Amino acid sequence: MPRRMKLAALAATTLTAALLLAGCSTAASDSSTGSASAGATIEHAFGETTVPANPKNVVTLGWGSTDASIALGVIPVAIPFDSYAGDKDGVLPWVKDAIEKDGAAMPTILPDSPDEPPYEAIAAADPDVILAVYSGVTEEQYKKLSEIAPTVAYPDQAWSTPWRDVVTTVGTALGKSDEAKTVLSDIDAQIAQKASEHPEFKGKTLAAVADSSGTFYVYKKNDPRVGFMFDLGFTNAPAVDDLSNGDGTFFYTLSYEQLDKLQADVVLNYATTQADADAFTSSPQTSVIPAVAAGHAAQLVGAQNISAVSPPTALSLPWGLDNLVDTLTAAVK
Repeated sequence: MPRRMKLAALAATTLTAALLLAGCSTAASDSSTGSASAGATIEHAFGETTVPANPKNVVTLGWGSTDASIALGVIPVAIPFDSYAGDKDGVLPWVKDAIEKDGAAMPTILPDSPDEPPYEAIAAADPDVILAVYSGVTEEQYKKLSEIAPTVAYPDQAWSTPWRDVVTTVGTALGKSDEAKTVLSDIDAQIAQKASEHPEFKGKTLAAVADSSGTFYVYKKNDPRVGFMFDLGFTNAPAVDDLSNGDGTFFYTLSYEQLDKLQADVVLNYATTQADADAFTSSPQTSVIPAVAAGHAAQLVGAQNISAVSPPTALSLPWGLDNLVDTLTAAVK
């Protein structure tokens, strides 16, 4: 299962993941001190980090920090390679669009290194701060990164920071808290507009799933990608909680023999290819899901479309919102 698609799987289990992947975390405004002129001290899972005032050389790791930094007007000097939805250079389309619109030079793309941060390449970028707010860095990796530059990790658990908190925390680190509020306000207005245009979403129960390589994944309500669905008016299908076997924090695997028990008004399936989407509705194993049998399967197809909302970011959400809403609208009817 690819990273963004695993965003739930990989991320929640180790580091990669999560594609397809909010748990409760402490917002930056509640866990940081200092002012823009003096820098900020930000609490996170491995302690606290003091970031110098107005850092210029920013390196980002994981998911979402790149987008938040760019949305706040700071183009990082180095960003992670995205092997799932990026282009041949590992750059996501909304990131490329935003940088080109700004007229800035493309940042250094860090080597694709899923198991260990590329320390040498990071050090070569001479960062003032390393932002890994939504990532899977371990404590040992955090210590190594901190020897290079002040490093801001996730507030609680790996791959679990709510997307809004990513924006807020990055804003605090960059001395741009007011700008972060504006970014979030603008995005929330877009989401609210879509929700108001689609009152049919309100109260509909939803289960978010992925069928990959013979394993069926169900995403829990505290997974960031699922929480975003609630913003549009959907509610968590009770069956998602009832069938949980406790084998994951933000997702769990479900046997094919139990899929007929996955009751929901709508099932949102993340399918990397159209062939995967077609198999989801035609396979004897998955077609027994009540919503699938009733024609209420929403198929989000393609790595970029999946990544844009799994979970959303400051740049990806505006990029992918229309497609997601269209997909859900077709399934609700």
